[in-house]
Parts: sequence; C-alpha cells; structure tokens
Amino acid sequence: MLSVTPPLLLHKNSTLFFFPPSLPIRTTPPNPSNPLRISRCSSALQEVHGSSSDQLGPDELYTSSPFPALKAAKRVVLVRHGQSTWNEEGRIQGSSNFSVLTKKGEAQAQTSRQMLIGDTFDVCFASPLARSKRTAEIIWDTRKEEIIMDFDLREIDLYSFQGLLKQEGKQKFGAAFQKWQQDAPNFCIDGHYPVRELWARARSCWTRILLHESRSVLVVAHNAVNQALLATAIGLGTEYFRTLVQSNCGVSVLDFTPHAEGGSPYICLNRLNQTPIEAGSSGGRKTSKRIILVCHGSTQMSAEPMDMLGVIKAQKIAELLLDLKVNSIVSSPKEACVETAVAISRVQEAADCLGADSAPRYVEMKQMENLDVENILQKSNKNGTEIPPLHPGWLNGFEDRIVETLWDQSEKAWQSLLKEVADETAPEKVVVAVSHPALHIALLGHCLGLTKEWLGSFHLDAGSISIIDFPDGPSGKGVIRCINYTAHLGRWSVPITTSTVDDK
Repeated sequence: MLSVTPPLLLHKNSTLFFFPPSLPIRTTPPNPSNPLRISRCSSALQEVHGSSSDQLGPDELYTSSPFPALKAAKRVVLVRHGQSTWNEEGRIQGSSNFSVLTKKGEAQAQTSRQMLIGDTFDVCFASPLARSKRTAEIIWDTRKEEIIMDFDLREIDLYSFQGLLKQEGKQKFGAAFQKWQQDAPNFCIDGHYPVRELWARARSCWTRILLHESRSVLVVAHNAVNQALLATAIGLGTEYFRTLVQSNCGVSVLDFTPHAEGGSPYICLNRLNQTPIEAGSSGGRKTSKRIILVCHGSTQMSAEPMDMLGVIKAQKIAELLLDLKVNSIVSSPKEACVETAVAISRVQEAADCLGADSAPRYVEMKQMENLDVENILQKSNKNGTEIPPLHPGWLNGFEDRIVETLWDQSEKAWQSLLKEVADETAPEKVVVAVSHPALHIALLGHCLGLTKEWLGSFHLDAGSISIIDFPDGPSGKGVIRCINYTAHLGRWSVPITTSTVDDK
C-alpha cells in the first residue's frame, strides 16, 4: 500500500490551488469469479465484493464509502470548457496542458457566462489545465468569491495516447485504440486503466466539493471528468462512460438534498448538457436515429386542460424543433399532450414558409395509449397527502405498487418508441414523444438500463426537452444528448441555480 501525502495548498493571485494527496489506484481487472453484489442505496450505487480488501475491483474505489452528510441543500453546476485548439484539430488531449481555447471556445465561454450571469455562486472549483482555467475565469468574470483549482478535476489521463491525432492513434496502437473506442472501462495503456482511475478521482472530488461550506457551487472542468462526476453522483459505474454527453461549455446541474436521518444525501440529476441543440450529432458522433422527449407545458399533475402558459410553452417547443426535421410525433391521448403535438406538427409542416427548408414536410402523427400515465399517478401515495409535482425526487413519494405500475407501463412505451425509431424505410429518423414528465423520467431509466429505484435520480420540468441519440442504431446503446433542456422557454424558463428543493 502506498503512503498518502498531505494535500498541498498554494495561493496565487487570489486563486486557491488544491493539489490532493496521491492515492493508490488498483489497475488489475475485477475477479470474474467474484461477482458484484449490487443494491440501490439512497442515491449511490453500492458495489461490494465478498472477498478480502486486496481483491477489490476498480468500481469499489469510488462507491465503497457514502457521500458526506449535508446540513442544507446544495446545488452543483458543472460546465465543460469551451472548444480548444486540440479539439479543433481532432487531437487526443487527455490531461496534457498544451491546448488553449480557440476564438470559438472563448465565445462559448461567454455564452455560458451570460447564461449564468444572474446566478449566485458561493465558490468555483476548476481544473487547473489552461483550457478549463480560462473558461472558469470568463464565466466567473467579476465575482469576488474564490476559484479553487483542484488537480483532481483535470481531464482523464491517457498516457501515451495524449497528443496523437485520432488517425495516428489507430495506426500506432491498433487493437489498443479499438479497445479505447469500444470498451473504454477495460482499456489499459502503460499499465493503467484510465477510465477506472478517472471514476476513483471523481469520487474523491465529490468529498471535497460537498464538505465545502457552500450552498451553490460552480465546477468547470472537462468532458470525461464531468461525465465521471455525474455518473458517480447518481451511482453509475464505468460502463456508463460516453453515455451522458458533455458538449463544449455544456451545463449540467445536480441537486443534493440532506437525508432526514443523516448519512448520504439524496442526489438528483436536474439537468444534463444545457447547450444549443444540434441536429445529427451526439458528442461528435454522427447519428441518424433520435428520440426527443417533450414534456407538456402544464405545471399541474393532470395534462388537462392546457392553460395559457402551456400553450405558450408548446409554441416555444415547436419553434425550437423546427430545424431538426421531425419525421413522426407520438403523444399521450391527454389533451395537453395532443395540443403540444399539434403545435409541433404545424410548425414542422410550415418549414418551407418559415425559411427553414426548401420543401414542405409531412409529419406522421399518432396517439399512443401507453404514453398516458396520469391515471396511475392520481392514485393514493404513501402518506395519503398531495405530492407537489415536478419537484426533484417527487416520484419517491408514491407507493411501491404505483411506482411498479408506472415502471411496467414505461417499459412498454420504451419498446414502442424503439420500434418507431428503427423504421428501416427512413435512413434518418427523428421521433418526438409528448407525454408527462414522470413517463419521460422512466424512459430515461430504461435507456440507461436502470431499475425503478432510480426514478428519484432524475428531474424534468414542464415544457422541457430531453434527447436520446442512437449512434449505433436503435439496437445499440442509447446516448443521452441532454436532459431537461428549458432555454427555449425564455422568461418562463427555470433558472439554472434557482433552488427547487424545500430549504426548510
């Protein structure tokens, strides 16, 4: 066992640099004869081997201990750095520090600054690498609170791969590069398992972030490490690497709520990758199949009737989707969902008149019964009291039998949507599904291969949009492009840092 050295703190021009102690990292693969025992505990996935400590698998490095208990709710906003020179060149960066922001990257950082300009943060944690440090400085702007440079927030360590163009990586490393592309958690280079090391490092970052005396935290880092932070927060293992997309300057939000009995807090992924929605790509990977989950605009539990604000939100949604060339729209038969679907269809079919296309489009529309979950949710809950809708973790308030029914129905809906998007007669297929936020939360769970115990780990607002891409086709793993996107709602959008938890 390696010794652990004390952390080193350095001050430089009012910026606090934190260099954590060197931690021992196991690089041996897990023992196949010793399967994991997996259980859903609070908001963290506990993976425990039944063997002695010297046989611990890599995943246990980041899930074996609980998160620190909190006295008050905490919101953490994650931002990836803007486009860098090596991003532009298609060069593998890893934790190297030779690339800087391009002009486009500086502009992206300015956009994120504008997005967060009215929000209050108590502290900023950032990677000390030049591209993320500069992004943090642009976003932080004239705020007087400190920026803490945490070396553990650096990008994934890729050792001999760093600095290579992707084509050079293929030519020089062959099978190893293919392993990195297709099975990253088990990819080994120079005696290291980079993704496993990254997950362990992200887990240690959370301890410092949560122990800091702050209520609202900004974290500016990198693509892979932000993925690892999100995944370890809600209890997902290394197999979820490249599943939660992080675009340049994309913003993600996590809510941490104290547990009434102490111990690990409840953790909810409130937003993922808030960045301008693009057509046909997912984190740089080409995709021709996409499912767009649209929550109707009503803020009430029932989707009937549609109020005026709901009508406005439906129109805003339709305008946002104009350039995405929707092929078909399926909706719950509830009135608010149908009205939203009709609004989207009308704008799509008027694309030529609106200057978005040279020819009119035809959009197939139909209603799908298994997208209707309102009747399930209106049944009694655990305490017999009304549950505030659209509240982080609100689905945890329902009786197990109701959650089970919701989950079973959402499984049928998910299979129906996969069949819809798998249409072989259309090489490119964009399917919009309009329903209740609870149904869409469950669909995200099915996309990730989770169980109903994760329903409280995701949040969606009325009028929001979430996108699932299929770079390898509908039979392959879905990649979540964004969750709970609301920027299109303008003045009715829920601000990034406004707390949605009960501070009492």
